[in-house]
Amino acid sequence: MLKVWGRLNSINVQKAMFCVEELGLPHERFDAGMEHGVTKTPEYLAMNPNSRVPTIDDDGFILWESNVIVRYLAAKHSPGVLWPVDPRARADIDRWMDWQQSHHNPPLTTLFWGLVRAPGTRPAAEIEAAGKTMAEMMLMLEARLEGRAFMGGDAFTMVDCVMGPALHRWANVPIERARLPNVERYYQTIMARPAAKKLLTLPLT
Repeated sequence: MLKVWGRLNSINVQKAMFCVEELGLPHERFDAGMEHGVTKTPEYLAMNPNSRVPTIDDDGFILWESNVIVRYLAAKHSPGVLWPVDPRARADIDRWMDWQQSHHNPPLTTLFWGLVRAPGTRPAAEIEAAGKTMAEMMLMLEARLEGRAFMGGDAFTMVDCVMGPALHRWANVPIERARLPNVERYYQTIMARPAAKKLLTLPLT
């Protein structure tokens, strides 16, 4: 049975678990990280030397890095659905998965830590700069979603497992947000899915 280590208030664990839930995979999940500990133990470090979450064990195959876990599970269990088999279609959504991690996530993390998880620990100028960058990223996302039900087009794919938790965090940090009709529609579509109702109901902490 698939085993997953990670706390559910982690955005990266939410990505992996979103994919697990969409695929309906039998699994065991173990709380790990922050208040739960575990990630500094010799046993965990032997699996994941980064000491981060999530980590999975798929019948002896150990894997970490949330977006890679999503790709692996989608490719193994859902080729042609969550994981496009056409190389161009797959590359098209792959880049948005990397964009989320490399461009969208850094300013969002600054806002989340500075305003939610550890208020007052980030300088005001840093928060302001992150807010401006975040606004730019969201405009890119708004443009991407024009005429598309999901990030890849008409169908839900692996990239939506990644963007769903990211948008949930963006929608709930205490900042002013411009009206983004495409993003708002997409977010509501994601939140209506059973996986989101199960995973994205916890308050941000």
